[in-house]
Amino acid sequence: MAAETLRVTVSYAPGDPLTDRVWQRELVLPAGATVGQALAASGWHADFPGQDPWRVGVGLYGKRCESSTALSDHDRVEIYRALDFDPMESRRRRAAHKEKAPGSGRTAH
Repeated sequence: MAAETLRVTVSYAPGDPLTDRVWQRELVLPAGATVGQALAASGWHADFPGQDPWRVGVGLYGKRCESSTALSDHDRVEIYRALDFDPMESRRRRAAHKEKAPGSGRTAH
Protein backbone atom coordinates (compact mmCIF):
# COMPACT_ATOMS: atom_id res chain seq x y z
CA MET A 1 0.00 0.00 0.00
CA ALA A 2 1.44 3.36 -1.01
CA ALA A 3 2.29 5.82 1.76
CA GLU A 4 -0.23 8.33 0.39
CA THR A 5 -3.15 5.98 1.14
CA LEU A 6 -4.40 3.98 4.09
CA ARG A 7 -6.65 0.97 4.38
CA VAL A 8 -9.41 1.01 7.01
CA THR A 9 -12.51 -1.00 7.89
CA VAL A 10 -15.85 0.49 8.90
CA SER A 11 -17.93 -1.96 10.93
CA TYR A 12 -21.44 -2.01 12.44
CA ALA A 13 -23.29 -4.84 14.17
CA PRO A 14 -26.97 -3.84 13.98
CA GLY A 15 -27.99 -6.53 16.45
CA ASP A 16 -30.45 -8.38 14.22
CA PRO A 17 -31.12 -11.60 16.17
CA LEU A 18 -32.33 -13.39 13.04
CA THR A 19 -29.20 -12.92 10.97
CA ASP A 20 -26.38 -11.99 13.38
CA ARG A 21 -24.91 -10.21 10.43
CA VAL A 22 -22.22 -7.57 10.66
CA TRP A 23 -22.20 -4.69 8.17
CA GLN A 24 -18.62 -4.03 7.16
CA ARG A 25 -16.80 -2.08 4.44
CA GLU A 26 -13.11 -2.13 3.54
CA LEU A 27 -11.89 1.25 2.28
CA VAL A 28 -8.77 2.75 0.79
CA LEU A 29 -8.58 6.44 1.72
CA PRO A 30 -6.02 9.20 1.26
CA ALA A 31 -3.46 9.59 4.04
CA GLY A 32 -4.74 12.03 6.65
CA ALA A 33 -8.35 10.91 6.28
CA THR A 34 -10.60 11.22 9.33
CA VAL A 35 -13.17 8.96 10.95
CA GLY A 36 -15.95 11.19 9.57
CA GLN A 37 -14.57 10.87 6.05
CA ALA A 38 -14.36 7.09 6.38
CA LEU A 39 -17.95 6.94 7.59
CA ALA A 40 -19.10 9.08 4.64
CA ALA A 41 -17.13 7.01 2.11
CA SER A 42 -18.40 3.70 3.52
CA GLY A 43 -21.99 4.20 2.39
CA TRP A 44 -23.32 3.65 5.92
CA HIS A 45 -25.81 6.52 5.65
CA ALA A 46 -27.31 5.00 2.48
CA ASP A 47 -27.70 1.58 4.10
CA PHE A 48 -29.06 2.94 7.40
CA PRO A 49 -30.98 6.08 6.42
CA GLY A 50 -32.16 8.36 9.18
CA GLN A 51 -29.83 6.87 11.80
CA ASP A 52 -27.26 9.10 13.45
CA PRO A 53 -24.14 7.05 14.24
CA TRP A 54 -22.79 9.78 16.53
CA ARG A 55 -25.86 9.63 18.81
CA VAL A 56 -24.77 6.30 20.33
CA GLY A 57 -21.11 6.58 19.40
CA VAL A 58 -18.37 5.86 16.95
CA GLY A 59 -14.92 4.66 17.91
CA LEU A 60 -11.65 3.04 17.00
CA TYR A 61 -11.04 -0.39 18.53
CA GLY A 62 -13.56 0.15 21.33
CA LYS A 63 -12.53 3.68 22.25
CA ARG A 64 -14.90 6.51 21.37
CA CYS A 65 -13.63 9.17 19.04
CA GLU A 66 -14.71 12.30 17.20
CA SER A 67 -15.47 12.78 13.51
CA SER A 68 -12.22 14.74 13.16
CA THR A 69 -10.02 11.95 14.57
CA ALA A 70 -7.26 11.11 12.09
CA LEU A 71 -7.03 7.51 10.93
CA SER A 72 -4.00 5.25 10.72
CA ASP A 73 -3.43 2.42 8.29
CA HIS A 74 -5.47 -0.69 9.18
CA ASP A 75 -7.72 1.09 11.72
CA ARG A 76 -11.19 -0.33 12.39
CA VAL A 77 -13.93 2.30 12.72
CA GLU A 78 -16.76 0.91 14.85
CA ILE A 79 -20.28 2.26 14.81
CA TYR A 80 -21.87 1.42 18.14
CA ARG A 81 -25.51 0.56 18.78
CA ALA A 82 -27.75 1.31 21.70
CA LEU A 83 -27.72 -1.19 24.56
CA ASP A 84 -30.88 -3.21 25.13
CA PHE A 85 -30.33 -2.95 28.89
CA ASP A 86 -28.49 -0.82 31.42
CA PRO A 87 -25.39 -2.74 32.63
CA MET A 88 -25.50 -1.07 36.07
CA GLU A 89 -29.13 -2.05 36.56
CA SER A 90 -28.34 -5.63 35.54
CA ARG A 91 -25.55 -5.82 38.14
CA ARG A 92 -27.91 -4.48 40.84
CA ARG A 93 -30.52 -7.10 39.96
CA ARG A 94 -27.97 -9.95 40.04
CA ALA A 95 -26.65 -8.79 43.41
CA ALA A 96 -30.16 -8.55 44.84
CA HIS A 97 -31.01 -12.00 43.51
CA LYS A 98 -27.87 -13.52 45.10
CA GLU A 99 -28.73 -11.96 48.47
CA LYS A 100 -32.17 -13.57 48.40
CA ALA A 101 -30.94 -16.98 47.26
CA PRO A 102 -31.10 -19.81 49.84
CA GLY A 103 -27.72 -20.62 51.34
CA SER A 104 -26.21 -17.27 50.45
CA GLY A 105 -25.73 -16.49 54.12
CA ARG A 106 -27.44 -13.16 53.61
CA THR A 107 -30.94 -12.00 54.16
CA ALA A 108 -32.74 -9.29 52.30
CA HIS A 109 -33.60 -6.25 54.40
